[in-house]
Amino acid sequence: MEATLSSKGQATIPKAVRERLQIKPGDRFKFFFHPDGVIILPKVPTQRLRGSVPKLPRSVSLKDIDKAIGAGASERFRRKK
Repeated sequence: MEATLSSKGQATIPKAVRERLQIKPGDRFKFFFHPDGVIILPKVPTQRLRGSVPKLPRSVSLKDIDKAIGAGASERFRRKK
């Protein structure tokens, strides 16, 4: 998707992008420079994030978390060799 910069330095964000990011007029953005270009992220109020992370079907114990961390660390170590 692309947009054009106006003579006033403004660009219209395509409708599909606005819908995907759930942004509306007046929302603010942050720009981050990246080696491959620029990343534009909307500043989203924390309240709007409620419910965006699905709940796990069951609770996870600290023992399970430590086990998963250990497995991930072991896998990463093996890939570096």
